[in-house]
Amino acid sequence: MAGSIEVFLLGDIGATNARFALLSEGAVGPITRIEVARYAHFADAVADLLDQQFRDACISRALIAVAGPVEGDRCALTNLSWVIDARDICERFNFASARIVNDFEAAAHSLPHLGKEDVRSLGTKGLRLSAPMAVLGPGSGLGVAGLVPDRGRWLVVPSEGGHATLSANSNREDMVLDYLRQRYTHVSAERVLSGPGLENLYDAIAGVDDIDAPRRNASEITRSALEGTCPTARAALDMFCAMLGGFAGNVALTFGAQGGIYIAGGIAPRIVDCLIASQFRSRFEQKGRFCRYLESVPTQVIMHPWATFLGLRSIVVSDPLMKAALQTPSA
Repeated sequence: MAGSIEVFLLGDIGATNARFALLSEGAVGPITRIEVARYAHFADAVADLLDQQFRDACISRALIAVAGPVEGDRCALTNLSWVIDARDICERFNFASARIVNDFEAAAHSLPHLGKEDVRSLGTKGLRLSAPMAVLGPGSGLGVAGLVPDRGRWLVVPSEGGHATLSANSNREDMVLDYLRQRYTHVSAERVLSGPGLENLYDAIAGVDDIDAPRRNASEITRSALEGTCPTARAALDMFCAMLGGFAGNVALTFGAQGGIYIAGGIAPRIVDCLIASQFRSRFEQKGRFCRYLESVPTQVIMHPWATFLGLRSIVVSDPLMKAALQTPSA
């Protein structure tokens, strides 16, 4: 429409839920959530959304964050059967452009925009806002990304760090990981530090201890652990927190993230008090000769419910071409 301001469709696509919002004139509108299991294909979900939620919006561009590796503006999601392709999106919905980014690339872009009210500290020694930062997050999977300053701007370093091999820190953890190796052969960090990973930990501890524990999903394990009704669930949650701290320390060393490590995703905000009371921070710092190095690195849980959309907005307004599209009336 002549003289209209371009509107972006923003999306945050996970294995369980997908969230969408519109970005217009620099402002992000209300968030709409859908269950991905309701749709066989991503395009079906978008078509339904445009018909029901955004019918009156003149959307011309899309920026979609996805839980999986992006190659050539295309992603086959790691824990979901959807394939999301920017070219297909443009053709199907007549968008002028579409861009696909990894969800933790978007999460990393959000970090400079988080305020004190948006995080909970797990051990802050003093923020260094001009130093590299990193974000990781257990949810349906385990995402990892870095954020590096470069001459007045921020560069995101996407990764698939969640699929790196997870290491043990004690004989007990050796036994648990060995149990899981019998099931998976390769035990990545994601096999333990995620929602399904917590279930794996619970099963493995029950197996190692020869306990006939009832089947529980991640939410049930967490609830039983916090209520103190199941020792196996409590042991699983405690080990989860400790190993998450150890893994976060590895990420901090890998990225040189002296500006801080941020924990994102759906799990950490629900167990933040448990993380604070757990071995998370001690295991984070427990890196031999580099203990002192990590003592000064802050660790924080992102409590902002829509941090990914802060990151998506930042991508738009920091990219000259996308920013121009956002601000320039369409022909």
